[in-house]
Amino acid sequence: MVTSVVAAIVVLGMLIFVHELGHFLACKRVGVGVLKFSLGFGPTIFARRVGETEYCLAAIPLGGFVKMIGQEDDGSEPDPVLAAQPNSFAVKPLWARAFIVVAGPLGNLIFAALLLSILFATGVPVLTSTVGKVSEGMPAAQAGLQGGDEIVAVNGSPISRWEDLSGAIRASDGNPVDLAVRRGDKEWNVSVVPQRTEGKTIFGEATPIYVIGVEQSSNFVMERSNPIMAVWLGIQRTGELCYLTVMTLVKLFQGVVSTSTVGGPLTIMTEAGKQAHNGFAALAFFMALLSVNLGVLNLLPIPILDGGHLVFMGIEKILGRPMEIRHRDIAQQVGMFLLISLMGFALYNDVRRLLIG
Repeated sequence: MVTSVVAAIVVLGMLIFVHELGHFLACKRVGVGVLKFSLGFGPTIFARRVGETEYCLAAIPLGGFVKMIGQEDDGSEPDPVLAAQPNSFAVKPLWARAFIVVAGPLGNLIFAALLLSILFATGVPVLTSTVGKVSEGMPAAQAGLQGGDEIVAVNGSPISRWEDLSGAIRASDGNPVDLAVRRGDKEWNVSVVPQRTEGKTIFGEATPIYVIGVEQSSNFVMERSNPIMAVWLGIQRTGELCYLTVMTLVKLFQGVVSTSTVGGPLTIMTEAGKQAHNGFAALAFFMALLSVNLGVLNLLPIPILDGGHLVFMGIEKILGRPMEIRHRDIAQQVGMFLLISLMGFALYNDVRRLLIG
């Protein structure tokens, strides 16, 4: 339990810090003054002023904020004296303000890509193309394949990873696939015709797939990439996680993915503890996944989130003037209600999981 709590605090604290650091650095880049940089909400545990900025650590590690000169988010007008200063957020052009808003989620995505790049550079476990089990009556069994056989080539192209084999089978569209098989000192070629069956996507939707009736073994190797390739793979995997996050949201609204899968702080705490016990690599990947989720979710067009601020700026661009304070205040209240409702629902799911599994 202690490990889970500590791991969750470290993970959430790091992700929140990276997010707010993105806003902070963007402010410095475009010349906006920062009055307060807070990690956490609630009672202040530690505070120190350096120059114009007060750096704070608060008691509740579920968020943070960067308070800029000339910015008011509580529905009130900004201080006219501060708002008129050259380093005020209010006097900056629209592109600079949008850059500051986007920089927080962008920081989370960059952090995720960095973590994943480190993992690819230090080594990730990759399943080999060794067959673990062969299903009776399926094309692989009819071709004479057995558990322990190693598939070394598909249609003449050498392979060593299980995903290469499964990808080639799925892409066959039912056409014959030539496999080079190695068993001990023997190696030979066989031709199998994949069989069409009903499978499921990662979202649980039924979809036709092609199989030959083999299961992966538990054999794996640690695959390391050179620094340049590791960075590319980290960026690529971050993009894939962004896509999966967006599609999960779409599937939730469509009812394909159950709302019972939505988790809150207790779920994060439990999973963080599990991944911490599995080692640094598992915890780092979990942190990267959460960082992508935090970055993408903050870009949703909901008032109070970064995406909501971008919507306000889009309206300002169209109208040629900022939204009226009262209209923005109403939108912020609606956004706060939606956010609190979502957090309450996630907490309900957390408690339900703990009580009934």
